[in-house]
Amino acid sequence: MKYNRQELAGNIGFSSVVDPKFKTNSIVIRFITEMNSETSADNAVGVGVLSSSNSRYKTLAQLNEKLSSLYGASFSSAVKKRGDIQILSVGASWINNRYAIDGEDITSEMLDIVCGSVFSPNADGTRFDEASFRITKKDLLDKIESEINNKRGYALSRASEVAFRGEPAENSCYGTKESAEAVTSESAYSAYKKLLKEAQIEIFYIAPEESEKVQERIVKEFSVLERNSAGRSFVSPSKLKSETERVSEELDVNQSKMVLSFKTDSDDKYALKLLSMIYGETPVSKLFMNVREKMSLCYYCASRLVSSKKALFVDSGVEKSNIEKAEAEILRQLDEIRAGNFTDDELTNALVSIENALMTIGDTPSSYSMWYFERFCEGNIITPEQQLEEYRSVTRERIIEASKSLKLDSVYLMLNKEAK
Repeated sequence: MKYNRQELAGNIGFSSVVDPKFKTNSIVIRFITEMNSETSADNAVGVGVLSSSNSRYKTLAQLNEKLSSLYGASFSSAVKKRGDIQILSVGASWINNRYAIDGEDITSEMLDIVCGSVFSPNADGTRFDEASFRITKKDLLDKIESEINNKRGYALSRASEVAFRGEPAENSCYGTKESAEAVTSESAYSAYKKLLKEAQIEIFYIAPEESEKVQERIVKEFSVLERNSAGRSFVSPSKLKSETERVSEELDVNQSKMVLSFKTDSDDKYALKLLSMIYGETPVSKLFMNVREKMSLCYYCASRLVSSKKALFVDSGVEKSNIEKAEAEILRQLDEIRAGNFTDDELTNALVSIENALMTIGDTPSSYSMWYFERFCEGNIITPEQQLEEYRSVTRERIIEASKSLKLDSVYLMLNKEAK
């Protein structure tokens, strides 16, 4: 495997990953901008519509027909959140030319589709094609609705709003239902043009062999952009509240939800991750084995680390009558780690879980793309093997210090209306 990154003009990066074991090529173009409640929905539609048509393939049906003719190639868009940052992307995957039956240049045709969609969308210069726009807007509204219907995910989203109030991270990467409904073809097109000019752009190309032709094409297409872009900060620690804030709301749910939000000032990201693994990220963690299994206080209880905000969340599904007991035990299990009361087996299990996850990096092109993008965000380009060694070097003392750095910031409760 070979990784290389080239800095292009205008705050644009082009990274390539070459691994001979793959039989496909893939490309991901990420537009990186700050989360903003007023622009998130417009951005999401503005980038989303790029994968539904372009000036050559003017309908989704025409585009899909072309992709099918290229041995079932794929082309899609996505929107994600990383702390205070909104990440919008278009990505494509296709069979490598060497496997084309009649010697077709599949790579060139796919680059035509990708670049055509990014630089020559189905638009008249002021607005997107109405049919393509409507499809994308409906898809965004459906995603927002599905987030609301997923009560565990919705509870975590609401807990983030409370923990990160006043910060960009309080917002959803999709925007609100109201802001999405207000998106117009004109506003989405304007957002798309602004992203081309101002967003930080990171392009990842993953293939079984190097290709100067691909890199030259990308450089040529992006070099003509008029750019006014500044780099983004990928780590934005959230300030701890002076007093723990408690927010509760009643909804039509069968099971109440509780989310505890902790914040830390520790920079020891490897110790924090191991702490979270021991605390609540595995089926043999303290929260799972004690709060859920032994004491039966929760239907589920797990922790997750948000490194970009220096925060840790513990979310649980719980009966209303058990909320106080569950919270007390969740906090007590953290105190156990602070006191050093975790075994060598618990630490080993955490390391094995991390090793298993790291060893899957490279199994798929998308795993390489995500891995090296995350390392870029962290400002430290290392291999999975190198990161594993970093985890193995973490001592018990570092984990204890990391646990002591966690302070309870807020508690969010989603209560069952019927439970009184």
